[in-house]
Amino acid sequence: MAIIITDECINCGACEPECPNNAIYEGGVEWAMSDGTGVKGMFKLMNGVEIDANAKQKPVSNEIYYIVPDKCTECVGFHEEPQCAAVCPVDCCVPDPDVVETEEQLLAKKAKLHI
Repeated sequence: MAIIITDECINCGACEPECPNNAIYEGGVEWAMSDGTGVKGMFKLMNGVEIDANAKQKPVSNEIYYIVPDKCTECVGFHEEPQCAAVCPVDCCVPDPDVVETEEQLLAKKAKLHI
């Protein structure tokens, strides 16, 4: 499953530079699939919608740091544990029960993001 940042976030920003997929953004900042990945051209999101990888998307949150689920691999294939959770001083980076993925799915996502 992807990781989410709960509303207990204190906006310290410790998590953002730790993400190997550039899936974490400051609240209010637009995101793109191409940010920090090898993704180019059209990209199909988990919900089936196709977007241009370079197109800026609306922020998931305007108040706190957030994680784009389509880019989160829980650090599988990079680290032993999600690095955002490892560095979070208030333990607000937690598994998202709404986005459940197997290790195989996470590894496939990693391969798709880092061509």
